[in-house]
This record gives sequence, C-alpha cells and structure tokens, in this order.
Amino acid sequence: MGGIAISELSCVFQPIVDLVTGRSFAYEVLARCRTPGLTNPEVLFRRAADEQFCGALGRTLRTIASNGCPGIPLFVNVHPAELADRYVIQPDDPMYSHDDDVYVEVTESVPFTHYDLCSSVLSEIRARGGVHLVVDDLGAGYSNLKRIADLEPSVVKLDRSLVTDLDRNARQRTLVASVVRMCVDLGARVVAEGLETWAEVQSVRDCGCHFGQGYALGRPDPRPREPIWRL
Repeated sequence: MGGIAISELSCVFQPIVDLVTGRSFAYEVLARCRTPGLTNPEVLFRRAADEQFCGALGRTLRTIASNGCPGIPLFVNVHPAELADRYVIQPDDPMYSHDDDVYVEVTESVPFTHYDLCSSVLSEIRARGGVHLVVDDLGAGYSNLKRIADLEPSVVKLDRSLVTDLDRNARQRTLVASVVRMCVDLGARVVAEGLETWAEVQSVRDCGCHFGQGYALGRPDPRPREPIWRL
C-alpha cells in the first residue's frame, strides 16, 4: 500500500465527553504511522492522496480501529480523496460491521469544495443505518452554512479557533452560543474541540455545547480511556 507496511500503522483514541454526565460519549480515531517521514498524519494522507491509495489507507485504519474497540461508538475521519475512491460505500467496509455507532467526520471545507460528490456518497453511507455524518472544523474559514445544512449532519464540531480563551471573551461566548442554537435548530448536536483548559470546558458547556474534546478532558491513547476530568 504505497510502500507503507500495514504493521507500521496504528490508531489512538481520544474521548469525546458528554458535558452533562462527564463520561465518554464516543472516541475519535486518530491515525498513527511509524514509517519515517510519514509520522505526521497530514503528511501521511497527503502522500496517500497524491499516490492514489487514500481509500485503501482509510479502510485499513477503520479495520484497526474497529478491531481494537468493539462495542464503543467511534468518530472516524474521511479524507476528501476517499469519497472519490468510494471505498466507504463498499458493503464490506469495516464500519458497517462495527457493533456500535460510527460517526463519519468530513471537514467543513469538503461540502464547500466537493459538494456533489460529498452529498452523493454520504447519502449512501447514512442509508445503511448506524452511521452518522459529522461536519468537522465549523468556523475554520469556509462556513458555507447552506451546504452544511443541506447535508443534515447529526453532529457538528466547532473548530478550536471558536473556543480558544472563550472564558475571557464575552462577545465570543455570544457568538458560540448563537452557533450552537443554530446547529440544534438544524437537528445537530455540537462538539467543542481543542479544549485545553478547565475554564474553556465550563464556558462551552455554558454556551450549550453537548460534548467536548481536547487535552483538558483526555489525550489520545492506544486504548480508549475515560475522561480525566469529572464535571
């Protein structure tokens, strides 16, 4: 697979925490690679896209994640190139046999730059049940809200830029609370990601966010672990 041995690939898991109960709601799957020069996941997927093995790479990582975390809801990232490869709609893809819910994350820019493809593939995915759409990085720079709304995501993740120092900026809290209400009105629950301080955790909870993710709540780990904070 593009010169990368499967034995060089692994996954770590970061908790996505229910901000009411303080317990994990699900775990995001994060790719890791030991091959020199490809230890950065962004570099890994860039090479996979350039050399046209992104679909095979994503499927391999989903297999590793599903085998390592039976009975646990998972958030899995799908690179735009994977949509074109159409691996994710194959009926034998490991996410369809996972024994709990799977949340497929596409970054906010994907509906903006690949809308027709994104809409078609994701509609096929969701029709099979047990798989949900997540729009990631809302607020990172594109914010084509009409197209995001048309995709009807189950979950929206707020970009780190919206929550940094939220506890110290009243106008920013007003903005985040408004975005959360909009998402709820559209039928989506909201994850605030990139939380690094307990004050940020409290602030996003006060703004109505359902879930939180970040080092303040739990770091990526080879095995799913419960959050380090109790709310």
